[in-house]
Amino acid sequence: MALTQRLEFRQSQSLVMTPQLMQAIKLLQLSNLDLVAFVEDELERNPLLERASDGPEPPVAGEPARDAGFAEGDEAAAFGDDGGASGPDVEPAAEEWMSRDLGSRTDLEQTFDSGLENVFPEEPAEAAARTAQDAAPTAFTEWGGGASNDDDYNLEAFVAAEVTLGEHLAEQLAVAVTAPAQRMIGQYLIDLVDDAGYLPADLGDVGDKLGASASDVAAVLAVLQTFDPPGICARNLSECLAIQLREKDRYDPAMQALVEHLELLAKRDIAGLRKICGVDDEDLADMIGEIRHLDPKPGLKFGATRTQTVVPDVYVRPGPDGGWLVELNSDTLPRVLVNQTYYAELSKTIRKDGDKSYFTDCLQNATWLVRALDQRARTILKVATEIVRQQDGFFTSGVAHLRPLNLKTVADAIQMHESTVSRVTANKYMATNRGIFELKYFFTASIAAADGGDAHSAEAVRHHIRQLIDAESPSAILSDDTIVERLRESGIDIARRTVAKYREALRIPSSVQRRRDKQSVLGNALVV
Repeated sequence: MALTQRLEFRQSQSLVMTPQLMQAIKLLQLSNLDLVAFVEDELERNPLLERASDGPEPPVAGEPARDAGFAEGDEAAAFGDDGGASGPDVEPAAEEWMSRDLGSRTDLEQTFDSGLENVFPEEPAEAAARTAQDAAPTAFTEWGGGASNDDDYNLEAFVAAEVTLGEHLAEQLAVAVTAPAQRMIGQYLIDLVDDAGYLPADLGDVGDKLGASASDVAAVLAVLQTFDPPGICARNLSECLAIQLREKDRYDPAMQALVEHLELLAKRDIAGLRKICGVDDEDLADMIGEIRHLDPKPGLKFGATRTQTVVPDVYVRPGPDGGWLVELNSDTLPRVLVNQTYYAELSKTIRKDGDKSYFTDCLQNATWLVRALDQRARTILKVATEIVRQQDGFFTSGVAHLRPLNLKTVADAIQMHESTVSRVTANKYMATNRGIFELKYFFTASIAAADGGDAHSAEAVRHHIRQLIDAESPSAILSDDTIVERLRESGIDIARRTVAKYREALRIPSSVQRRRDKQSVLGNALVV
């Protein structure tokens, strides 16, 4: 077969992921804290990007005025399929949306040579106001709290610094130990103490690392265990409780036997404890009561990490017509502007190709970021609205009416890809009349109905199992098989192993353990 050369034309379609589109996909799955950090970095990097003021921005000349916010009924363009970095999961609509109205790079560079008088024909007063494209398209005032307009007023400046556990122990070490070698050993041990106040169970290598004998390490450890708070620097729970009991002068032989056999206390083996401690039921109940009043984690009193309150991304509240109103939390959405006035001034003065290229890139990136943030907000709102529509029974009647729901159902309803919905629901929270829930909470597996009716949500089944166990009497403890029968009577077809798995996930003990807890004469003293 002879080899020949020929020239031919072929028309084909391919999906290309631009860096900006890849970044827009990444923005979807960021939490509100990560998004703020990302926008702050862009504000420092891009001179044409600036933070928007809190007040309403003036409309762009030649464009209709926009409301400060949008909610459930607003029309939003589909973000597109973002299943991966490339491949058939990416919808061309996403690429088209990200690139529309930006113009080519050549067109942008030509603005430096020709000036921007014809591009931005606003009056000087209007130009000074700067064209604003608000990336936070929602305003929520009824649920969100007010804030001070004074940026210099910071309440955190009035909060006293917390004393960490290490600092608290180091201060006591400086007073209790004077020998330099012992201080070095003590400080090394203090550095090993975890947040709960415990040392590692094995301290055999401490002496080797410091060049000290085991007796010196043990002597310093004994001193550290006398520090405040009582129970600090213990190597296990039994030692921690023993230190606290010695502090209260209650570490007698019977109490020592109880502390050394905490595993029997965890199993509620009252007969075994009574035999080991050599006491009657009343004395054992008093001893257990004393144990319960001790602190198993004394180190958490110092320098504990502050609990970060979850800030919801979406608010859901009852509407006047009996429905539900879905609104975005504007406090979690960064507001940025493109400083086109500065760009217009630079275009009249800069003539170097390198400078032109730099500011052209800055303008493209700034315009893209504003649109990406706006589209991210609209996509979150669209997904949240569909979730509320699908789970209307949950908001009205509670978790027992939670319906089975998967990503495909929501994606098909809003004409997006499953991966887009998955990214939107990651690290996002919804404030409802029943509390704050992660968006992924509303996506649960389905359990078949025994009578062939509608399937049941796995979360609703778990809630039903907990209700059955909470209502059982001490004389009639429900086994897993009995729970299966009760659920089938309620129309839920479920296997015994699934009931056991759900019960363990709810941290509910087995029927044998529950019977022992509820029938024990010391049940009231043992059950928290």
